[in-house]
Amino acid sequence: MSTTTEQPTRDLRQSVELDLQGMTCASCAARIEKKLNKVDGVQASVNYATEKAHVLAGPQITTEQLIETVEKAGYGASIPVPDAPPVDHAKDLKLRMIRSFVWSIPVVLMAMVPALQVPGWQWFSLILATPVVFWAGWPFHKSTLVNLRHGATTMDTLVSIGTNAAYWYSVYSLFFSYAGYMGYKHGFELHLGHGSPAGNIYFEAAVAIISFLLLGRWIEARSRQEAGAALRSLLEMGAKEVTILRDGREELLPISQLMVGDSFVVRPGEKVATDGVVLEGSSSVDNALVTGESVPVDVTVGDEVIGATMNTDGRLVVRATAIGSDTQLSQISRLVEAAQTGKAQAQRLADRISSIFVPIVLGIAALTFVGWTIYGAGFAFSFMAMVSVLIIACPCALGLATPTALLAGTGRGAQLGIVIRGPQTLESAQRLKTVIMDKTGTITSGEMSAAEVVTVPGVEADELLQVAGALEQPSEHPIARAITAHAGSTLTAEGFTNLPGRGVRAEVAGRKALAGNLALLRENGIEVPEQLQRAVDDGASLGRTVILVAWDGQARGAVAVADTVKPTSARAIAEFKKLGMRTVMLTGDNERAARAIARDLDIDEVHADVLPADKVEVVRRAQQGQEQVAMVGDGVNDAAALTQADLGIAMGSGTDAAIAASDVTLMRPDLMLAVDAIRLSRRTLSTIKSNLFWAFFYNVISIPVAAAGYLNPMFAGAAMAFSSVFVVLNSLRLRAFRPLPR
Repeated sequence: MSTTTEQPTRDLRQSVELDLQGMTCASCAARIEKKLNKVDGVQASVNYATEKAHVLAGPQITTEQLIETVEKAGYGASIPVPDAPPVDHAKDLKLRMIRSFVWSIPVVLMAMVPALQVPGWQWFSLILATPVVFWAGWPFHKSTLVNLRHGATTMDTLVSIGTNAAYWYSVYSLFFSYAGYMGYKHGFELHLGHGSPAGNIYFEAAVAIISFLLLGRWIEARSRQEAGAALRSLLEMGAKEVTILRDGREELLPISQLMVGDSFVVRPGEKVATDGVVLEGSSSVDNALVTGESVPVDVTVGDEVIGATMNTDGRLVVRATAIGSDTQLSQISRLVEAAQTGKAQAQRLADRISSIFVPIVLGIAALTFVGWTIYGAGFAFSFMAMVSVLIIACPCALGLATPTALLAGTGRGAQLGIVIRGPQTLESAQRLKTVIMDKTGTITSGEMSAAEVVTVPGVEADELLQVAGALEQPSEHPIARAITAHAGSTLTAEGFTNLPGRGVRAEVAGRKALAGNLALLRENGIEVPEQLQRAVDDGASLGRTVILVAWDGQARGAVAVADTVKPTSARAIAEFKKLGMRTVMLTGDNERAARAIARDLDIDEVHADVLPADKVEVVRRAQQGQEQVAMVGDGVNDAAALTQADLGIAMGSGTDAAIAASDVTLMRPDLMLAVDAIRLSRRTLSTIKSNLFWAFFYNVISIPVAAAGYLNPMFAGAAMAFSSVFVVLNSLRLRAFRPLPR
């Protein structure tokens, strides 16, 4: 038997990132991606939300070739500029939308209210409608031209053709028929008359379509422009300045001047400038921002520290071991970016259906004109019937179906303390099968508190707490603060000494006292009774930190300190299960502590001792099992997992990075809000689907009526407006959503 050993081949492809310009919908992103992937040796992924293309290209492919390929598809591309501010697309859309509504409202009112049709009103409508159609509506016309050059149609195509047809037919009527007379008023015939002369004007239909769709586009743009906020928030967590030791002198310099091997000083209350090793001093370092740990870690000479963590009490001198992109914070940033890139962007349902709907409508409109012309109905009748088809089919209600439901649903959510980002959030919530929760700050409060007091025979709990509280009063350690708050001691400590990694020593009420771990008592030759030893072991199994208290050479008792479970967490986990979701807990804490909490809360699955990269991997594994996954967290270490998940939910009490990376933000640290967020998301998506169904059903019924000549274009415009009103009223029902009782 022979064996063949295959040598792994090295991937020589280069990774290129491009900024894209000119995309107006998800189909644009798909078209660019398709064009890039047609180039030999290129594998491309285009993200509509971030307006970026991530490309793996062979060594023979240049960046200029990739940019040229995108430009040939009708769009723009460029190499990203470092630290460049994000392009604010919403600003231009907002300006167009506001001006469009200001100019459109008088046009619509004059067309629909005969009492306002004063002499010359139709010419005033022409003046107001012209900038709406050609300036405010330019994004639709431009998109139509770009897509038509490449043989494609979108909803923009119908908008552009329908509004242009209504506008130019109205102009024709003004200049070449009785509609131009000063005393002209709208006729109100329901159906068209064969051989009737051109006469009516339909400016109101053109301007209403453009104004309402601009409103929808503006809402969409506001949601999309925040896509890169997670990375910016992560990078801003790091220190901006550092105190570097040079020739025995301390110099405060910008972080950019710190080099690997430099020694720098970290005082109490300061952030650690970068990853490094402690050269001098001892302290407790709060790693919560990066690792999510609830208890600060004691460090001394030789221990490693992580950049962006907080030094709580002692002065440290640290030697830098990594800077810039090599630090753990930057690695987490790259995890967020990778997760964001790979996250599938849900297309709006209307965009998906329009790929078939738009060509069919255009075909029906053309057939209507040709058919009636051949039949001999006359040019005016044939043209007006065609315009009726285009106007009644214009997707005003389709364009409003998503944003109005989003406005109502997200508005109601904001009242309840739930911030929902956009339609992709809703689609994800509909199919969720698993919810993964970070422990610290999400299921638990993230703050230490005294959980239990154990004393030896002859010692009262109050006496023990008085001494323990006095001992811990001078310390800034979170465990010390928890004991001090619980004890409310009236005694004072003299000769206080902090013993890093072991505890504290002082004289309280004339007695030499200690508070700390087993190692501290043993160092001082104090025997620990079996009762207290058992308290230490039991505390460890429950994930508690147990502080032993001794005075006059004898162990007197113990105080167990723990991160407490939030009052609503148990109810929330039960409600997740009612929603048909499997519950998973992630934590950086030890296995015993994690399983104790999971057992009490009936959580299905536990992952302990996890690092930031591990959290992303847990989410990925769940997704590989064809499950839609929600992630709930609040720390920087959760940001990558939040973006990798199909639905990221961040506690508002958490870091900006976690909030920016999420799809849903909870303004209160209450896990029940996450339940309500999923319920509201599902209800909102159901409303969007019903809006879209009725909008399409309405078109299916109305288009044949218009094609048959039974619908005057003016009534087609009114009917189109009614469909929009129906969509809005249906969306407003979301305001009645009620949260679950606590």
